Amino acid sequence: MDDNNDLFGNMDKQPQPVRTPARPADPLVQATKRPASIKDGSEGYSAADIEVLEGLEPVRRRPGMYIGGTDDKAMHHLFAEVIDNSMDEAVAGHATFIDVELSADGYLAVTDNGRGIPIDPHPKFKKPALEVIMTTLHSGGKFDSKVYETSGGLHGVGVSVVNALSDHLEVEVARGRQLYRQKFSRGVPVTGLEQLGEIHNRRGTKIRFHPDEQIFGKGAAFEPARLYRMTRSKAYLFGGVEIRWTCDPSLIKEKDQTPAKAEFHFPGGLKDYLKASLGDDFQVTREIFAGKSEKQGGHGSLEWAVTWFGGDGFINSYCNTIPTGEGGTHEAGFRNVLTRGLRAYADLVGNKRASIVTSEDVMISAAGMLSVFIREPEFVGQTKDRLATIEAIRIVETAIRDPFDHWLADNPQEASKLLEWVIARADERVRRRQEKEVSRKSAVRKLRLPGKLADCTQNAAAGAELFIVEGDSAGGSAKQARDRASQAVLPLRGKILNVASAGNDKLAGNQQISDLIQALGCGTRSKYRDEDLRYDRVIIMTDADVDGAHIASLLITFFYQEMPALVRGGHLYL
Repeated sequence: MDDNNDLFGNMDKQPQPVRTPARPADPLVQATKRPASIKDGSEGYSAADIEVLEGLEPVRRRPGMYIGGTDDKAMHHLFAEVIDNSMDEAVAGHATFIDVELSADGYLAVTDNGRGIPIDPHPKFKKPALEVIMTTLHSGGKFDSKVYETSGGLHGVGVSVVNALSDHLEVEVARGRQLYRQKFSRGVPVTGLEQLGEIHNRRGTKIRFHPDEQIFGKGAAFEPARLYRMTRSKAYLFGGVEIRWTCDPSLIKEKDQTPAKAEFHFPGGLKDYLKASLGDDFQVTREIFAGKSEKQGGHGSLEWAVTWFGGDGFINSYCNTIPTGEGGTHEAGFRNVLTRGLRAYADLVGNKRASIVTSEDVMISAAGMLSVFIREPEFVGQTKDRLATIEAIRIVETAIRDPFDHWLADNPQEASKLLEWVIARADERVRRRQEKEVSRKSAVRKLRLPGKLADCTQNAAAGAELFIVEGDSAGGSAKQARDRASQAVLPLRGKILNVASAGNDKLAGNQQISDLIQALGCGTRSKYRDEDLRYDRVIIMTDADVDGAHIASLLITFFYQEMPALVRGGHLYL
């Protein structure tokens, strides 16, 4: 036997029987014996080697677990955590304004006129609640629905993480006509809670901090333009708050259009934002479909605005004022209700052409804004980029279904224009798919397929299957039993080359390997292209004996080495 074909050793040798050793006189002695190759390192590994990270040290050791990394995006996430706390106060009805100020020294300050962080002693930790919140993970009032019905800071690590990753942080609290202050550095208090005296015209919290260069790199600094955009977007999400922006002019670069001062207050909410974003762009309908659904206590409340225009579609979604850049369940509900609503309207007016419309056709040119408020939302990851709360699908669909139906029925001319626009997008999608299939069919005709391959008649890869069988006899039976429309059969002659030990020259010169690569049509290694794969499933169908198992193992080795993406893509079956 060729050693190159022997994946498991010499298969020609007879297997040796397994001999059970005699039971030792002392089972305990036998059980505690170890092979000579295993070292006893217990002398160098003891309780003293177990490291316990306390306080905020885990955040400084592994910042990526809490803010997604140490790059510019992660650094600006610190600002998001701080302003989200102020937004929670506003949404709960306790604050009406938020000030954001970027100073020349790189310090960023966020001030609100909310209730102020509690400063009385914590009953468990016996120190001011302010210090507990700033130095302890998973602390805060966001876990109790009696304090906040809906909150963006549910995970309870936001402001403490900001403290851990700042070289300097200062908190001022105006509460009960008294002003308090405490300073921190890298998560550790550098002063106690100071009572600065009486104050009569102020209440709320001010957090001023500077990102730590030990974490974010030397010269790390906030970008005014990015902070400005983040600040403005918060104002659109809640019409009851006014946000004031201030930036030292020396930080704004020459060609940067970011203003040094600005005030944001948008009673129209998301609808105003959408109008400002689209400007003079072409819109399919004159009116933006927008609305709100208010719920008792805030849970399940949402606001939306959507229109259709000539550009690439987008959805900007939020949960409890947190931007969910990667979408999630609330976006899924948004897509579902808009698609079903349009198709239901098409049935109502007897437009049968809409039967081909999918959510892709509806959303490809939709400009949408969606903001939901949910009690105890579930996010994917600490940075909260994707909402995972399943209930959000039902909440969004239930709230928007009837208003959308009424909007279409009350505006028949606008609804007809929108329906024709979406159908045109569907027709275009179908046309592109057909052109792709024709192109693929032409490419297949030009492709020199192996002579023993009994190909299927369909041209599309979706649903097509390739059965790899042993020899012509098995191939004949498989060809007779197959579904000719979607199932192809490729017989192999004997055991194929063991690619794990064969060189490139031997691999290139092997006819069976060459036939298999040509039949699949997708290339190998760096030249592999999943879109060129001619079959959706590649099925290894060898005999149920030792030789069949060996051939199957050799084939799996070939696919794993030469086409790993095919395996990872779920195309290989045994």
